[in-house]
Amino acid sequence: MKVILNQTVPKVGKQGQVVTVKDGFARNYLFPRGLAIFAEKKQVAAVERRHSLVAVKEAGTVSAAEDVKAMLHGKSVRIEAKVGAAGGKLFGAITSQDVADAIAKQLKVKVEKKQVALIEPIKRLGHHRVEVDLHRSVDAVITVVVFDPSVVEEVVVETAAPVPVVEEAVVVAAPAPGSAPVVEEVVAETVAESVDEASAEEVVEA
Repeated sequence: MKVILNQTVPKVGKQGQVVTVKDGFARNYLFPRGLAIFAEKKQVAAVERRHSLVAVKEAGTVSAAEDVKAMLHGKSVRIEAKVGAAGGKLFGAITSQDVADAIAKQLKVKVEKKQVALIEPIKRLGHHRVEVDLHRSVDAVITVVVFDPSVVEEVVVETAAPVPVVEEAVVVAAPAPGSAPVVEEVVAETVAESVDEASAEEVVEA
C-alpha cells in the first residue's frame, strides 16, 4: 500500500513523502495515529506534474536549512518535569511544542512544533534523541534531557522508536492549501527493527 505521510516519521519518511508499506502497518500504526493517509493514483499523478515548479521555489531553502542544522545538530536542551512516587514516569508529558519552546529559549533557534519529529509525547525522565525536520533533505538530531530537580540520578531512556524497513519512497513537497503535494523518487534508509510489536507489521519493499 502507498501512503502519504502527514508528518515526519523517523526512519520512515518525511512529511509529504509517499512510501510503500504493508497494509497492516498502515492500518494498525500510521492511520490510527493520523500519521498518514492512503495515496490514490490521482494524487500521485497530480504532484508529479507540479514537481518542477516546487523544485525551483525551494532551490534556495537547502542552504538556509543547513545553517539551522549547524546550530542544532548534536546539541541538547533540558526540560524540567515532575515524576510520581514510583519514579521515572512523568505527571503529564513532554510534547513537540514543549521541545520547540525549549529550543527557542535555550538554543535561540525558532522551529515549528510540526518540525519536531516526536511521534509520541515523552513520558519518562532521561535523555531522549529527537529529530528536527528542517527540509526534505536536511535533518538535525538533538538530545532532550527531561529531569526532575528532586531526583538525584536521571534515568536514561531511548525514545527514538525503531521502525520497520522502508525500501523505496517518493518525496512529496508539502502542498499549498487545497492542492496536492509534489513527488520525486528517493531511497529511504533501511531499518531492521519493529515499531510496535503489538500492532505494527514490517514495511515491505516498494
